[in-house]
Amino acid sequence: MDAFKTHGAFSWSELMTSNPGAATEFYGKLFGWTFDAMDMGTGTYHVAKLGETAIGGVSGFPPEAPKMPSAWGVYVTVNNLDSTVRECQALGGTLCSGPFDVPGVGRMAVLQDPQGAVFNVMAYDEE
Repeated sequence: MDAFKTHGAFSWSELMTSNPGAATEFYGKLFGWTFDAMDMGTGTYHVAKLGETAIGGVSGFPPEAPKMPSAWGVYVTVNNLDSTVRECQALGGTLCSGPFDVPGVGRMAVLQDPQGAVFNVMAYDEE
């Protein structure tokens, strides 16, 4: 199974934190991850790698974000982002952010289920 092409598969994990440098040091030592730094224009995104495989990312909070605790988030692959957003809302979920394009990656949105859990959905660009 290719998690980046399979509807409903968990495909990416991402840590948003107040101290990305300390987080990359911690997870690098704990799990043996290495990190590639990418300038995103609003800060550095650290792509976590296990060997040569990218497995997730670490970033700081956006400047406009309210004060909140550091937390891991998940991404679920979807075939059609806009229809998934509409279906989520029809089922009682909430659109928190997006949809918006992530250049070179795909189109995403942040959703919340009726119980309050927040998750990300991504329709990845075809290679």
